[in-house]
Amino acid sequence: MKMNLRHPLRVIVPLGGAVVAGALGIAAYTGYHLNGPTRRRFLDGYTFSPWEVQVDYEPVEWTVEGATIRGWWLPQPASRQVVIGCTGHRGAKHELLGIGSGLWRAGYNVLLFDFRGRGESDGDACSLAFHELADLRGAVAYTLERMPEAELGVIGYSMGAAVALLVTASEPRIRAVVADAPFASIRRVVGSAYTRRRVPAGAMLRLSDSINRWRYGYGYGAVQPVDAVAAIAPRPLLLIHGSEDRTIPLDHSEEIYAAAGEPKELWVIPGAGHCAAYFVDRAAYVARVSAFFERSLSAEHG
Repeated sequence: MKMNLRHPLRVIVPLGGAVVAGALGIAAYTGYHLNGPTRRRFLDGYTFSPWEVQVDYEPVEWTVEGATIRGWWLPQPASRQVVIGCTGHRGAKHELLGIGSGLWRAGYNVLLFDFRGRGESDGDACSLAFHELADLRGAVAYTLERMPEAELGVIGYSMGAAVALLVTASEPRIRAVVADAPFASIRRVVGSAYTRRRVPAGAMLRLSDSINRWRYGYGYGAVQPVDAVAAIAPRPLLLIHGSEDRTIPLDHSEEIYAAAGEPKELWVIPGAGHCAAYFVDRAAYVARVSAFFERSLSAEHG
């Protein structure tokens, strides 16, 4: 069969346009997935509270950039030690009742809260560890206003772990931080997701980064815990990661660990997936995290 090559542009131009449109669509979807509204479901209002786990608590709130951030204060009046818990990207504070109640029973005041646009907090849109930095800083400010002498620690999960690392690096009043399944940078998280889906990561990262900067006000380079973690030292750092994490692979924590100063620990949980370390052995998890904060939050710690 003889091919008709007289008008190749009739094929090439539409094909090129489809490729460009597809790339723009993928980049726009990436931005929406990272920053778009959290889907509100009917059952969101029927979650556990500290009452179900028999923990004393007080509903609390503070305002950040015009949004009301809501949380639970789990009091231990005899203690000056406070641990603030930070949830994952689309998570809500009730998801931290396991570790929160465990630390409360170990004698710590605990503050659990919803980032903007999640749970009971105000706002529709969110981001991936950029605008949430202000929410954690607001939690720190609330804690120190309530308890000026607080010996303050932070624990975070996934995105919340990245937020915890970044805020701790710039907030000297935080004495210690636990980061469970943190990512080293947004660029690596998005790039890995593209690679898993057989999307050309290099070109798409540049495009989606530009669209995210234009549409949502920040570039991927603004959220890189691996670049900030060295500023945490000499305050203690505990990194926790499951060896079988496919969402944020173990090498993210390994990279953060290599960049961090002393004192630092990396606790790898064999066989655990993303943020699953707590569920492998709840008692051992709470004991290790509690012991870490006990060593780190004392007034005598340098």
